[in-house]
Amino acid sequence: MIALIRRLLVLFVRILVGARSEWRGCAPDPRRRIYFANHNSHVDTVAVMAALPWPVRRLTHPVAARDYWGTSALRRFIAEKCLRAVLIDRKPAPDSNPLEPLERLLEEGRSILIFPEGTRSATDEIAPFRSGIYRLACRFPDVDLVPIHLDNLQRILPKGSMLIVPITCTARFGKPLRVEPGEQKDSFLARARAAVIELADGGHTA
Repeated sequence: MIALIRRLLVLFVRILVGARSEWRGCAPDPRRRIYFANHNSHVDTVAVMAALPWPVRRLTHPVAARDYWGTSALRRFIAEKCLRAVLIDRKPAPDSNPLEPLERLLEEGRSILIFPEGTRSATDEIAPFRSGIYRLACRFPDVDLVPIHLDNLQRILPKGSMLIVPITCTARFGKPLRVEPGEQKDSFLARARAAVIELADGGHTA
């Protein structure tokens, strides 16, 4: 039953917003990866998952904020059962490691989808990335990080709105990157953010 609900959810999103994919810098591959995308709508996670082909989607786990997706039984069901999402705390307790569930998935050979801005943007501007993606890149230096830019989702379901407007969405997948030897956090975060911005401008990164 859960598998059927997952398929229906993906079909619904594809009909509603298109969830079209453009693989510009790499090809779909079920090997473990860290996908990272811009974030300005509650539809972002479902749109990316719907844009992934089934062999990739079944091994990919999106990251979701516990303070939103864990606040009701319905939201938790959608996140954990339908999307196979991992809920994490955006304000973790001192001395805790909020990335531990993600590290465990990567160690098991699975992929994850993260939104490095940390919260949804109210505009089309991509906010500076938080440090979690850098920590994961250092922890798994042999894993490709694939940038994704999502078009139009801010207009489909903007922050603070509950009204969904059908508009075609495109998920552009760019050229994978890794942390370079000796690369500092700020430099890597700027480079990763620039990779997403380049896709927003329509640049071909292959």
